[in-house]
Amino acid sequence: MEEGSIRKKESQNGSTGYTKDKHTVKATVLQKDVGLLSGICLIVGTMIGSGIFISPKSVLLYSGAVGPCLLIWTACGVLSTLGALCYAELGTMITKSGGEYSYLMEAFGSLVGYLYSWTTVMVLKPSSFAIITLSFAEYASAPFYPGCDPPLVVIKCLSAAAIFIIVSVNCLSVKLANYVQNIFTAAKLVIIVVIIGAGIVRLAQGNTKVLLNAFEGTSSSVGAIGLAFYNGLWAYDGWNQLNYITEELKDPFRNLPLAIVIGIPLVTVCYVLVNVAYFTAMTTTELLLSPAVAVTFGDRVLYPLSWIVPLFVVFSTFGSANGSCFTAGRLAYVSGREGHMVKILSYISLKRYTPSPALVFNGVLSFFYIIPADINTLINYFSFAQWAFYGLTALALIVMRFTRKELHRPVKVPIVIAGLMVLVSCYLVLAPIIDKPEVEYLYCTIFIFSGLFFYCPFVHRKFKWTRKLMRPITMYLQLLMEVVPPEKNE
Repeated sequence: MEEGSIRKKESQNGSTGYTKDKHTVKATVLQKDVGLLSGICLIVGTMIGSGIFISPKSVLLYSGAVGPCLLIWTACGVLSTLGALCYAELGTMITKSGGEYSYLMEAFGSLVGYLYSWTTVMVLKPSSFAIITLSFAEYASAPFYPGCDPPLVVIKCLSAAAIFIIVSVNCLSVKLANYVQNIFTAAKLVIIVVIIGAGIVRLAQGNTKVLLNAFEGTSSSVGAIGLAFYNGLWAYDGWNQLNYITEELKDPFRNLPLAIVIGIPLVTVCYVLVNVAYFTAMTTTELLLSPAVAVTFGDRVLYPLSWIVPLFVVFSTFGSANGSCFTAGRLAYVSGREGHMVKILSYISLKRYTPSPALVFNGVLSFFYIIPADINTLINYFSFAQWAFYGLTALALIVMRFTRKELHRPVKVPIVIAGLMVLVSCYLVLAPIIDKPEVEYLYCTIFIFSGLFFYCPFVHRKFKWTRKLMRPITMYLQLLMEVVPPEKNE
């Protein structure tokens, strides 16, 4: 074997080590490279994607008027903050990465944790990553096809290239991925400040007609207001991202809650003020008819510099995709470490200290999700599952108040907040199904529980034939990728 290669070494107790240049390389762990600033940028950068720039009109459509629309945007920010505070208690009480997965495992046991990891690792995370990169590709290619839509093959190829670049960056270095996240988060905040600043100027010039009649045409339908909340909360999704990387946070007891109380209110203020700015340049009808609201705003207010808006939308989507990839890899890594996914996903790069197998696995799945003509439909049907898991996680906090009283809680929120999140989650799970029942929701439910077919032989019983099947595959991939098992937490 040539110099510098890795060889397997069996110890007397049966454990596996690796030798490199006659020195034993011990199994390693992910490093604590994420500080407070990077944590805030991860939350803000993942929450603010393309939605607020492209189509913030769903909330207006269902609320019926400007006043209720702005109130709902604010209320959704408050609800997201309350949910994140529940996660702050859970994250400082159970300092494991993996977000909801670790908390559901602790409160409800292996089966519920497995079903969460099965659904999220196989569908929710990679499909979300694919959707964000497709949005990036669409707006990055648009300037090269003036007057028409870019060809679908160009969008998909550019999306695939973005996935490859982002996965490569995350595999190379945690610090490099953090730098990319920080830079692109700063870029999207720059364009938000520009839009808000332009809105303030227009307000000072007296463009307040739409805002003066803010409650004219308010919807009286409880169902419509509920759907407005549903769409608003979807725009705030991402407030839980920091909990996926708790083990890599410097001083998580301080930085996790602090990043939450800084990041999410900042996003809330940005969302509300950006919407106010839009209403200074467009009527409600014009906003609803606009295919890309921020671009229309830029054409009317920022000309001849209107080109900066689509450029920064590209930056925004790329940053969101990077954040999505970063956290998705950690969930696959933790579920592999706990035995709910194949073990190779829990291995760490010997040179880079990154969970490269988990990151590559998420990237490969995302490649497959960009192939279908329209995966937005898929993720829409699975969104009810995401809110079901949010509700279960809030319920886990309540359950552990009684079953795990001995756990230290540096942050402790009023239990009524967790109860409110359970009720909101129940509503958001049932609202779309009751409003428009479709057989696709049944298919999604069947997929979630189909994970039980793998749970019995691979996780619960751990049959010998499954280990014999996976051992040579794991060994080959281990040598190919130069990865080692993580050290067990003491």
